[in-house]
Amino acid sequence: MRINVARSSMPPFEEYCAEIRDLWDTHWLTNNGEKALKLEAALMEVLDTPNVVLFSNGHLALEAAIRAMGLSGEAVTTPYTFASTTHALVRCGVSPVFADIRPDTYTLDPAEIERRITPQTTAIVPVHVYGNFCDVEAIAAIAEKHHLKVLYDAAHAFGATYNGRTAAAFGDAAMFSFHATKVFHTVEGGAVVCKSAELANALRLERNFGITGPENTVSVGGNAKMNEFQAAMGLCNLRHLDEEIEKRRKVCAVYHARLNGVAGLTLCPERAEDNCAYLPVLFNGFRKTRDQVFSELAAQDIYARKYFYPITPAFECYADRFDPNDTPIAKRVSEQILTLPLYAGLAEADVQRICDILLR
Repeated sequence: MRINVARSSMPPFEEYCAEIRDLWDTHWLTNNGEKALKLEAALMEVLDTPNVVLFSNGHLALEAAIRAMGLSGEAVTTPYTFASTTHALVRCGVSPVFADIRPDTYTLDPAEIERRITPQTTAIVPVHVYGNFCDVEAIAAIAEKHHLKVLYDAAHAFGATYNGRTAAAFGDAAMFSFHATKVFHTVEGGAVVCKSAELANALRLERNFGITGPENTVSVGGNAKMNEFQAAMGLCNLRHLDEEIEKRRKVCAVYHARLNGVAGLTLCPERAEDNCAYLPVLFNGFRKTRDQVFSELAAQDIYARKYFYPITPAFECYADRFDPNDTPIAKRVSEQILTLPLYAGLAEADVQRICDILLR
């Protein structure tokens, strides 16, 4: 049986059908429908934040945040991330300046951030990688010192906390992804959270053409509204969030029991506040390379993921613009890391088989 690196969790079929039933009565399918408004309110409570603005996907949410915050010039960011983080900056006319990462959490190294700041820098755009939080205190101090805005890419961080606080607590704003493979999803979807009501209003204009009324358009916005079927999936999945994370935690515990302490393998430490979104393993000095392990797993219908490889400065579309060797730790990690299959429905026997293959 094929084992993928991720599998979308689904609420009970009957629960979702019950949630969408009234849409056949109202025929209100998008444009700030009742379910989207209800989901925003629920997420405000879960994330402990005063403003949640939903979007049709996380990437458009990130682009909207960049524009709504008025970012320009340069932004110090990480090369060790999904394409979306870098692409969003470039598409919005902001030049990414890449700082290297920490070798333990794979998040931005604060010392490297400060080294990359120039007179053209207007923001820091860090990423909470695999649910590992950035050094939020150090980043806040750097931002205050240099009068910079902080926009967190928190795509991996929903359901995780740091000292009891969610990722919504840090920075001027944070973007969450609700893609189908995430711990919490709305099939596709995303959100930007912030403390500022003014910024939240600007984000709402960005997602709906800048329209404020039937005959009034005040800014050049786009179209990134979450529809009611997405919001309904979110309302259902939110009810099962704790259960979802606990199932993932049990899968992670088996991996850690089998692989911790094995020479040449490094796993992120288990944390009670983790959301168990990913299971990254660093292959450094192991008897097989990362790529060999990837191929041998695939030969047995087990599909891990080289996540993130390559780092974004090495993308073909950025050839001659960036040098991936400028961030050697990120480059090395990208060549050595593999995320193993992890999802709530992954059977323990399958996890044991994956570990058996690795250790054989």
